[in-house]
Amino acid sequence: MKMAFWLAGAAALVLANQAFAGDTIKIGFVSTFSGPGAVIGNDMRNSFELALDHMGRKMDGKPVEVIYEDDGQKPDVGKQKTEKLVQSDKVDFLAGYIWSNVLLASLKTAVDSQTFLISANAGPSQLAGDLCSPYVFSTSWQNDQTPAAMGLYMNQKGVKSVFLIGPNYAAGKDMLAGVKSTFKGEVKGEEYTVWPSQLDFSAELSKARASGAESIFVFYPGPAGVQFLNQYAQAGLKSTMPLYTAFTVDELSLPLQKENALGVPGAQEWVNDLPNEQNKRFVTDYRKKYTGLRPTYYGAQAYDAAQLINSAVVAVKGDTSKKDAMKAEMEKANFKSLRGAFKYGNNHIPVQSFYLQDVVKDAEGQLSLKTVATIVENDQDRFHDKCTMK
Repeated sequence: MKMAFWLAGAAALVLANQAFAGDTIKIGFVSTFSGPGAVIGNDMRNSFELALDHMGRKMDGKPVEVIYEDDGQKPDVGKQKTEKLVQSDKVDFLAGYIWSNVLLASLKTAVDSQTFLISANAGPSQLAGDLCSPYVFSTSWQNDQTPAAMGLYMNQKGVKSVFLIGPNYAAGKDMLAGVKSTFKGEVKGEEYTVWPSQLDFSAELSKARASGAESIFVFYPGPAGVQFLNQYAQAGLKSTMPLYTAFTVDELSLPLQKENALGVPGAQEWVNDLPNEQNKRFVTDYRKKYTGLRPTYYGAQAYDAAQLINSAVVAVKGDTSKKDAMKAEMEKANFKSLRGAFKYGNNHIPVQSFYLQDVVKDAEGQLSLKTVATIVENDQDRFHDKCTMK
């Protein structure tokens, strides 16, 4: 009798432990929450949290636990934080990742452990090609796609020559390569600056002026974008060398760039005024929850990352051990994306439209971004054929 009681108690304990282990969906979110880049990481976290609010903070009825980790904008730190989340916290999903070099350093840990990683921003070319993985998805783009769209727009504008400037790290190289992949005019020169410490661009602007190019293309996200645009205007180049950008002007940088951003076009797959109902709700609720702030594409991509994860969890009724079924569901992109409907390529990079955005004054007299035109529809990155997944 005692033995039967003990066995019954042990069985109940095992079942209780199993139920406890599966009661929560655990997500590790790696981003930058300190230093100059924190403004981006905070926007991503804000938007991810808003997505959870909209879900009732549950996925398939299970509470969601998010563990936020600060990569300090350093690849080695990002790798360490990813290892902690996988090995110690045993998360079901990884998400976040602003910087391409941080993501590349963290990638092996996720893939080797078969932990799904959802990149909400970084899109290095390797991720789309040789290093594509069944366990890695993007809710943003491959780095080349956005500047490639800007190159197409420059062709439409009849631009004949350009000088390229960007930071010397994985994304910077991809961005300038993206412009060169579509721009039909002459590239008069290109300069790569020390990342992320260099914030003085006077030498590069002087070289651009001396090159004889009729325009400049630049990629500088975050605080570097504020500094570059201010120095570009101060150098008197705004009236003589039109500036074309990717990721340099956004709702985070606009309050600091001010009128210097007027007349500087950019390309993006999401702009805050896209006219679908999900996006309208996102923008309205974001501004209500985070008073004085406006969401950016970083945030929109993080919101979509939460939705993608939710679609996988719902498909397997909360059983996150069913990895093949979760992968198959995520490949459908079966959720209401803030950018509108898109599909996944064979490499898990979105096939999507890119828009021309411009800076305008809104009804409140504040500077904001506006969708001007569609540059390219259903664009697929140029590295997908290097990916061995079918």
